Amino acid sequence: MSTSYSRQFHFPFTEKLKKFNFPLFFGVLGFCAISLLLLYSVGMTPCETADCTPTLGNFRPFALKQGFRFLIGFGVFFSIAFSHIGRWLKYAYILYGINILLLLLVTIIGHTGMGAQRWISIGGFIFQPSEPMKITLVLALSRYFSSANVDKVKSIGFFLGGLALVLLPFLLVVSQPDLGTALILTFIGGGMLFISGMPLSRFLAIFLAVVVSLPVIWQVGLKDYQKQRVLTFISPDKDSAGAGYHISQSKIALGSGGWVGKGYMKGSQSHLNFLPEKQTDFIFTMFAEEFGFIGSFLLLILFGFVIFTGFMISFRARSRFSNLLGVGLMINFFLYLFINIAMVTGVIPVVGVPLPLISYGGSSALSLLVGFGLLQSVAVHRDMLVSSGN
Repeated sequence: MSTSYSRQFHFPFTEKLKKFNFPLFFGVLGFCAISLLLLYSVGMTPCETADCTPTLGNFRPFALKQGFRFLIGFGVFFSIAFSHIGRWLKYAYILYGINILLLLLVTIIGHTGMGAQRWISIGGFIFQPSEPMKITLVLALSRYFSSANVDKVKSIGFFLGGLALVLLPFLLVVSQPDLGTALILTFIGGGMLFISGMPLSRFLAIFLAVVVSLPVIWQVGLKDYQKQRVLTFISPDKDSAGAGYHISQSKIALGSGGWVGKGYMKGSQSHLNFLPEKQTDFIFTMFAEEFGFIGSFLLLILFGFVIFTGFMISFRARSRFSNLLGVGLMINFFLYLFINIAMVTGVIPVVGVPLPLISYGGSSALSLLVGFGLLQSVAVHRDMLVSSGN
């Protein structure tokens, strides 16, 4: 397979800057600023004497480190945003393959934390390969589906090839185990199969196969703690001091925020340590307690604006590869948001998915900024035709 793209279609940086989508950039920057404010609120100044009272608000241990990650992430973001979009088409499969090798490496030398083996250390830097896998999967699927016409996309063989691209990382991630990320990979694949023109009958066949396999998945595919999460989701009040503690405290904090919230750094459930994992999975709950329903609604409006802007960028691109890439990246971002909000409000079981660009964490933040850099590259090169051919 050979890849072609418009090497002569280079234009001055000033022209690229004119096509740079500043509303999207400022939306992403807004998420990072909100993240640092919340992580500063989470931080506490420790006592040095026995008679002192710990004070809230500190750049350590979370805000300072996350700010450094954002600085690195935005450096990568800008370098990708102004890079040639054709390069990402050319190297899509290579990046996908490297990420698969990193996932395999996790199973051999990966670090274990909280009962899961998900992290590896390279050069002293510890990261989670399943996070960039979401981006490289979108890249690989975008190249795969952009290389075929409508008739070829509908063929069984082509469908199975696309399915294999999704199933390989899915199986590696679910074995770590990381059910949340595995679900996101599945829905990314399903969404891109759908927008590429795959017949609905194929989706129905997959759905029926999953339903028939549910008893086997329950008995063999799920760990005991994952089964407990499902049972807790069905009956959260049955063990509110044990397995249901997380979601019970999350609902209490959400409700206690009221319309306008308790005020910045004044959330009782959060700062009295009733709310677990408030810097990561449950940071939206902490935000809702401090800023209330109105603040939460405005935050969701900002998320909606960024998602809408991202889809508009994708639809305006002339290249099919760019169309698919942009839409796939927005599907990924939306899934982060939807699963996290649904999780902390008790709509779905707790699966450990962060609130995008707001929760504390390096791998997810850097991966998402890479994704937005690619989306900006789509915007900058929206008039360029890139294609892959057999």
